[in-house]
Amino acid sequence: MGAEGKGKRADLFEGLAHPLRRRILRLMKKERRETTPRELSDRLEESLSVVSYHVRVLEQCEAVRLTRTERVRGATQHFYRFSLKPDWARRALDKTKDPPKDKKEKGREGGEKGGPRP
Repeated sequence: MGAEGKGKRADLFEGLAHPLRRRILRLMKKERRETTPRELSDRLEESLSVVSYHVRVLEQCEAVRLTRTERVRGATQHFYRFSLKPDWARRALDKTKDPPKDKKEKGREGGEKGGPRP
């Protein structure tokens, strides 16, 4: 998302381009409450670091907003809320379908050198 010359609309297109970011937004929209990257990573069965990165990208393009932070055992927990405003973006989010998550895993079963992975 390093295009400083582009406006918010271009940033939002880039933000919605990644399937995991769309999954995050759909879940946040459905939940209708503030949530943390930790909760999202648990629900989506993705690593916390990956989800945190994608949530920050969504915040930069204003699809989610940081509502508050809280200190928990020496770390700062961030709480976000769905805030996707443009109608076209909401409709696109509702109408698009993402490939199954395990599609990448199926390609590993014997298609690569060395056979299936454990």
